[in-house]
Amino acid sequence: MKIIRCITTGLILGCAAITGAYAQKAVHGKPNIVIIYVDDLGYGDLSCYGAVNVKTPAVDKLAAAGLKFTDGHCSASTCTPSRFAILTGSYAFRNNAAILPGDAPLIIDPKKQTLPGMLQKAGYVTAAIGKWHLGLGSGHPNWNDSISPGPNEVGFNYSFIIPATPDRVPAVFVEDHHIVKLDKKDPVSVNYDHPIGTDPVGLQHPELLKMQADSQHSGTIVNGVSRIGYMKGGHSAYWKDEDFSKVLTARALHFMDANRKKPFFLYFALPNIHVPRMPNARFVGATAMGPRGDDIVEMDWITAQVMNKLRQLKLDKNTIVIFSSDNGPVVDDGYADKAEALMGSHKPAGPYKGGKYSAYEGGTRVPFIVSWPTVVKPGISKALISQVDLFRSLAALTRSTPQPTAAPDSQNMLEVLLGKRQAGRSAMVEEAFTMCYRQGEWKYIAPVSQRPPAWLANKKVPTGLQATEQLYNLKTDPAEQHNLATAMPAKTRELRGLLRQEQNTTAKH
Repeated sequence: MKIIRCITTGLILGCAAITGAYAQKAVHGKPNIVIIYVDDLGYGDLSCYGAVNVKTPAVDKLAAAGLKFTDGHCSASTCTPSRFAILTGSYAFRNNAAILPGDAPLIIDPKKQTLPGMLQKAGYVTAAIGKWHLGLGSGHPNWNDSISPGPNEVGFNYSFIIPATPDRVPAVFVEDHHIVKLDKKDPVSVNYDHPIGTDPVGLQHPELLKMQADSQHSGTIVNGVSRIGYMKGGHSAYWKDEDFSKVLTARALHFMDANRKKPFFLYFALPNIHVPRMPNARFVGATAMGPRGDDIVEMDWITAQVMNKLRQLKLDKNTIVIFSSDNGPVVDDGYADKAEALMGSHKPAGPYKGGKYSAYEGGTRVPFIVSWPTVVKPGISKALISQVDLFRSLAALTRSTPQPTAAPDSQNMLEVLLGKRQAGRSAMVEEAFTMCYRQGEWKYIAPVSQRPPAWLANKKVPTGLQATEQLYNLKTDPAEQHNLATAMPAKTRELRGLLRQEQNTTAKH
């Protein structure tokens, strides 16, 4: 794969001059950086990307004032791998990173430089707020003591997180190293193999549920919702799903306020619109699409609060805001929230096939917006870009030099992010439950090499998981309807070889 680098001294000086020019526009010499990372939001879930059944004025305003990418991608069609890639600049397959249970160990090596760690070294105050799902501790952590390593050990000065996902135990917030509001007389235990404690579980007590769930989501009931996995204790620390937007947004706004005189990096990973979709009462009924649509409206409100706070603090012109999603959309993901029945004509993935869990475009082509008033000229970019590129792009912006082994798959796309150049990546790897290789307008999907998890069969989405190779021309066939692998054996062979080369070698800069 061709990797864009500043190799020669002349190019290095050129890059420094370019980033220096951008930095001069910033009050601190370095702009604040905010990543609003939405969960399970599809390409077609925003009105600025074509949605008509739901309106997202705050995100639309962000897009209108900034650069909207039409070929922007997360690196994987599932959450943990994408989150790993954005924070490490490395494809998740190099670390065997997959969807994690709620008690998994931290999968980011604290000894390796991360995006927040690099920015920390550059003088930034850093925070991770919202969904984490990258593991905590060294395996089966003691939830009642100091929980480490975690976000604070991989570059974040402050963290206030949902440990895994909203549908997994433990259903508690963790601030820095400790569960919030934990009563030590009611210690927390977590188990993903068998029921523990005396709290009711979904399979045995469906009458206690606010919404019914499939067998995968029928563990311990917390706040009237059955979760994946089992837990006991910690009752004073249980979250209330309907308060996510209020609690997490308050923490994000406080962080920006407290650090307004310093350059800061905020990684704000929203739980919206991941299941269980339980928006705050003020958003219930905001759309005709039920909880999923209402959750999108709530997400838009959160975005508005962040942008309003930046304007209130007079930091909006000194802050680059990057808005995107960790993977494509999923409609029915385990809870009976009528999302499918109420969807109507809405197309969560827009014109693309598939969604979350899928190897097709709908799995990784997501909303991707960059806004920085006075620096990023408003417009639309067709450049191919991946979230894995944020590491080296932001390193260039802040004139930082990543460590030699850091961010092996990240490319410096700063000029693309700022709208100064239209040519993006020439190629990239994408991950689903198989591997994909994108080269310009061509996309290759490898045959499935291992049986996908049994629960995936319940998802009503084209996964792209087949026993045979697939090749698509996205320029003439963006919906991936016509497999050209047999008709174009030479191109299939070429992309198969390039993918295997990526899989079998260690990426280096």
